[in-house]
Amino acid sequence: MAARARTDRSAGTREAILDAAERLCAEQGVHGVSNRAIAEAAGQGNTAVVGYHFGTKTDLVRAVVHRHAERIEHHRARLLDRLDEHSGIRDRVDALVRPTALHLAELGSPTWYARFGAQVTTDPALREIMATEALESPALSRLLRGLNACLPQLPLEVRLERGDVARLLMVHQFAERERALADGLHTPRATWDDAATGLVDVLVAVWTAPVTREHDEEMA
Repeated sequence: MAARARTDRSAGTREAILDAAERLCAEQGVHGVSNRAIAEAAGQGNTAVVGYHFGTKTDLVRAVVHRHAERIEHHRARLLDRLDEHSGIRDRVDALVRPTALHLAELGSPTWYARFGAQVTTDPALREIMATEALESPALSRLLRGLNACLPQLPLEVRLERGDVARLLMVHQFAERERALADGLHTPRATWDDAATGLVDVLVAVWTAPVTREHDEEMA
């Protein structure tokens, strides 16, 4: 019983640290937050507790990302199971965007993960954490293969370029909505589900936009 109690306390401490780190990093930036501040926000008197449970700041960030990625992966796999070989680009973009919105809606209010993700992806030293987590997602890999199959007319360099645009919009559009909600400001869409639909509209337009070729520009 004593060992079980210690294990439960340790798990509770880890969760409190992850919650505090996510919130503070979302609001102040990853490198603007010290382990001491995280420990205090987590209700821990021992300021070394963050390093004890997670090691480096990079390890802590990775743990926050992984905690959410598992839940988002679950939603994405469920949406993918509804698709088949006849599903078009909109259905596949929806399965790309909506899982994150579903997860943020489930977290209740307020949330910090969208802003946390935006902070991490704009940090040169940490952005690979998000990329690595994405590459390890079986559902995302499967989805992207299906999405690419819907876009055979796009040259590879254009497909990569639009993938970058899509990634930026997904990260920062949700982060902006989350920030507005936290500040009590008006948002263009009433719910996370509606916000996902709006973003899907935008990204379908991005993926299907015509490609301007160099020789077209020369003839214009």
